[in-house]
Amino acid sequence: MHQPGAAVALLKGASAAAADVFRAILTRGPISRIDIARLLGLSQAAVTKAVGPLLDVGLVSDELELPRDGQPGRPANPLMVVADALLSIGIKVNADEIVGVATDLRTTVLAANRRALKTTTPQATVDAIAATVADLADALGDRADRLCAVGVSVSGDVDAHSGVVRESAIMGWTDVPLGALLAGRLDREVLVENDVRALTIGEHWFGVGVGTDLFAIVTIGRGIGSGLHVNGEVVEGAYGVAGEIGHLPLTSPDRICPCGRRGCVEAVAGTPAIVAEVSRAHGRDLSIGEIVELAHEGDPAAVQTFEHAATVIGTAIATLVNLTGPELVIIGGEAVSNFDLFEPHLRASFAEHAFGAAGRCQIVTRPHTFEDWARGASAAAIRHLAENR
Repeated sequence: MHQPGAAVALLKGASAAAADVFRAILTRGPISRIDIARLLGLSQAAVTKAVGPLLDVGLVSDELELPRDGQPGRPANPLMVVADALLSIGIKVNADEIVGVATDLRTTVLAANRRALKTTTPQATVDAIAATVADLADALGDRADRLCAVGVSVSGDVDAHSGVVRESAIMGWTDVPLGALLAGRLDREVLVENDVRALTIGEHWFGVGVGTDLFAIVTIGRGIGSGLHVNGEVVEGAYGVAGEIGHLPLTSPDRICPCGRRGCVEAVAGTPAIVAEVSRAHGRDLSIGEIVELAHEGDPAAVQTFEHAATVIGTAIATLVNLTGPELVIIGGEAVSNFDLFEPHLRASFAEHAFGAAGRCQIVTRPHTFEDWARGASAAAIRHLAENR
């Protein structure tokens, strides 16, 4: 029996130990009480005390029976989250559209929606987000009463604690109180988060980050972003800014970034920069699709532009790896579909600049659709609730 109101109240009032127990079940389940105690360094009595209320409100179940890997004795009754006990909505804000998904607690997508954004003004964006949330709630039908939170991800410098987008070059925003604006429109808790950090949170809890101590995500597309997962936690930074490799000053100061600064990686490696450079060389406006085709055909201007972008990104990744020492870097974003144009020079530049054993870091690609980015926003909202932040 679902008790969404009681479940949310329980999570909001949970002690630190109880929140840790729920997170362990959510991200590691099915898992036994003994394994939770070992993982968290708690007594079995403390785990039992925390689990009881979770079972009572229907957030957790112990009805799944699994044999003890061939060992004799009574089957173990592991704990697992009841994924559809609470639902969440994730929103990815782009300059031209809003992408939304409704998910369960494990971020399985239950409904999806896309809505064109004709202007990037804060009011138009809030209107589009509210309409998308309403459409997703309608798609859930009777399950909509289980919606507990909305996560919204935006490119740029985002203060998740206050819900303020301090700077977003893609949206043309400065100090926009997006969280407060949405709270006035949506009858649910709202979390506003940086888009790459939200994507990293999703991987941390439900993807490659489960069981991985250190990894990084680097996204290549309209912007160049990065999220860091260090010692089991996503790095947020003292001021909400961390891992902004797109704004490392690694290229010529005559290249102006969309953020207004000079010499940023994004000023030569972001999709708009690539489009502008090749269009200028050809004396006409080209689309990124046309430029990719030209590069595959061996067009000198297109090939050189991608090679230069790849070299700068590889240097930025080496800088990131030298500083933080991850065992894995995942390259995602919309440009991954054309990674063959980046890969040779990116890897060569990384190998040239990675220091010592840092060069052992694996670099892998993982395509992310905009629905995956929206799932990350939902995961961020779920984490916010589950960890009682």
